[in-house]
Amino acid sequence: MHPLIAALLGVVEGLTEYLPVSSTGHLLLVSKLLGIDGEGAFAYDVVIQLGAILAVVVHYRKLLAERTVGLLSRKPESVSLLVALVCGFVPTAVIGLLARKTIKRFLTGPTPVAAALIAGGVLMIVVELVRSRRTDKGLDGLEHVTPKRAFFIGLGQCVAMWPGSSRSMCTIVTGQLTGLSTATAAEFSFLLGLPTLGAATVYEALKSRHELVHIGVLNVVIGLVVSFLVAWAVIAAFLSYLRKRGLSPFGLYRVALGIVVLIFLV
Repeated sequence: MHPLIAALLGVVEGLTEYLPVSSTGHLLLVSKLLGIDGEGAFAYDVVIQLGAILAVVVHYRKLLAERTVGLLSRKPESVSLLVALVCGFVPTAVIGLLARKTIKRFLTGPTPVAAALIAGGVLMIVVELVRSRRTDKGLDGLEHVTPKRAFFIGLGQCVAMWPGSSRSMCTIVTGQLTGLSTATAAEFSFLLGLPTLGAATVYEALKSRHELVHIGVLNVVIGLVVSFLVAWAVIAAFLSYLRKRGLSPFGLYRVALGIVVLIFLV
C-alpha cells in the first residue's frame, strides 16, 4: 500500500465513521476501486477506526472525565451512562462474535454494500418524513438514555454489521424511534462507538497482525492520524448540523450512491 493510499483511506474513514453513510461500505468500495483487496485490506479498514475512536475521546474529554470521576462517587448520571453503554454494547458483542465469519463471507461485496446503502437511505428518509409531521422532536439529553432504550439501540447497532448499513445510521435512527431527539441519539451513538469500535479494532488487529505487518506500520500510522484529524472535525460539525436539520440529505446521498454502484456493476 502506498502512503498516499493509506492517507486517502484515512480521510474516507474520518469523513464517514460518524456520518450516517457507512464508513465500512465506503472503505470497501474505495478499496475495490483502487484494486486493494484481501484479508489485510479488510483488517486495515477496521484498525484505522482507532483514529476515529480517539477523536470521540478528545471531543468528549470533559464529559468523559466528569463521568469517570462521578463513577468513583457513584453519581446517578455517571452510573446511568455506564449502564446504558453496557446495555448497548452487549447485543453487538454477542452477535458480532457469532456472525463475523458469515458477514465477511457473504456481505462484503459491492452488491450487498449497495443494497444496504439504498435500504438504509430509504429508511432514513421515511423516518424523517414521519418525524417532520410531529411537534415533539424527542427527548434531549443523555440522561434520557435509559437501559431499555440503550438495549434497543444496541440491537439496532447489530444491523450495522452489514457493511453499507452504517453503525451511525442504525444507532441514530433506533434512538429516534425510542423517543430521543436526533442530536441526543447521535451523541449516544458516538459514545457507544467507544466500546464497540474499540473491541472490533483490538480483535481485528490481533487476528490479522501478520497481514497488517505486510501493509506496513507507517501506513497504519498514517491512516490512524488522518482518520483522527478528519473525524474530530466531522463530529462537531455534524452535531451542530443535527440541532438544526434532519437526516434526509444523507438518506438521498445513500440512495444515489447505491444506485450508481449497481449501475457500475451492471
